[in-house]
Amino acid sequence: MTLSGIVFCEVAFWVAVLGGLTARYVFRRPRLGVAMLLAAPVVDAVLLVLVTVDLLGGGTASWHHGLAATYIGVSVAYGHRMIAWADVRFIHRFAGGPAPERLSGRRYTLRCWGDVARTGLAVLIAAGILGGLIVLVANPARTIELQGTFALLGVVFGVEVLWAISYTVWPRKPAVAPTRAVGG
Repeated sequence: MTLSGIVFCEVAFWVAVLGGLTARYVFRRPRLGVAMLLAAPVVDAVLLVLVTVDLLGGGTASWHHGLAATYIGVSVAYGHRMIAWADVRFIHRFAGGPAPERLSGRRYTLRCWGDVARTGLAVLIAAGILGGLIVLVANPARTIELQGTFALLGVVFGVEVLWAISYTVWPRKPAVAPTRAVGG
């Protein structure tokens, strides 16, 4: 049940985001677009309720429950950024806006370090949810599987830090515009 709930919530999240942007830019219905975009955080609450009900109803935690906590953490920490990313592309494609900018150099490096902070927030949220579920269920035999998710969260955060360090040492080069061959 938990895995299908995660899949349902992931699909519902992107339906809300893409539907909201489509309503806003393609159908020129900005209020409907905002309403649909506001549904995206509701999806996270639904998933949290599903996971909690499953465990309180006697379910034994599996990797699915850890994945759900991780999904919620990432969604909360990165949700606004994902929507902004899609928004820029919709504006460019459907509303005559400028092409999305490709960051390089110091600006990209600073974004990478911002991602370290976002990933740290996602890890803290996911760890908080996991810890809350463990305390709420109060049965170590049924929640032992969640312990492994803490280590995975640490690995994810470590990779994010290494990514940022790599772009601090070797900054991203600006994109080179393709040149046209002359001749004939």
